[in-house]
Amino acid sequence: MAQTDGTLDRDEVARFAKLAGEWWDANGPFKPLHRINPLRLTYIRDQLCRRFVRDPKQGGSLKGLSVLDIGCGGGLVAEPLARLGAAVTGIDPAPENVEAAKAHAKGAGLDIAYRPVTAEAFAVEGGTFDAVLLLEVVEHVPDVPLFLKSVAPLVKPGGVMILSTLNRTLKAYALAIVGAELILRWLPAGTHDWNRFVTPEELRVALARAGLTVSDVTGMVYNPLADEWLLSRDTGVNYFATALRPD
Repeated sequence: MAQTDGTLDRDEVARFAKLAGEWWDANGPFKPLHRINPLRLTYIRDQLCRRFVRDPKQGGSLKGLSVLDIGCGGGLVAEPLARLGAAVTGIDPAPENVEAAKAHAKGAGLDIAYRPVTAEAFAVEGGTFDAVLLLEVVEHVPDVPLFLKSVAPLVKPGGVMILSTLNRTLKAYALAIVGAELILRWLPAGTHDWNRFVTPEELRVALARAGLTVSDVTGMVYNPLADEWLLSRDTGVNYFATALRPD
């Protein structure tokens, strides 16, 4: 049985902490994240530019925006966002991940504020951000509605929360667990628990109860012929969601 503490699954934290030294190995256990990272960043950039009226084609398109990356891991998303001009804070409950992120950012000459802290504890401090990211996070959380209610206050009035996660469908079980973990070995076996996958409607309801309104849901699909990830209307496996806090 998983060892949980409120909305934190300590077993999940320990699993990722053991891999802390391999975050930046593009051919290691985080290879799938490296592969989808360009698409994740495109979606995040475009959603933020749409919300804050920026030109996504301009260099430094996120300059002046404050971004919080919850569950930042080794900083795979935090670093490119910082290069786009955002003031980025990354938090993760595993100190090992934060140390790996700090070391890599230092080597890259990037100023990113990393802290080893849970999202709930961080939210209690009362800070707010233009954008809060939850990328591949909620499918590892025991109680998604409670978790979102805890972290939603981190979004400034007029700000956005951007999430990416897995849909709880038979298709997702076949592709994300049987295919990706057991057959192709893209991910270590046991990385995901299908019962914790979240449907778009469940996510929409939980976000609404947390005071956020979903403005976009977009799928992410893998094209094996082209060996690339694409944005899609198909949300049957992976999908993004953007939610807004009223001004």
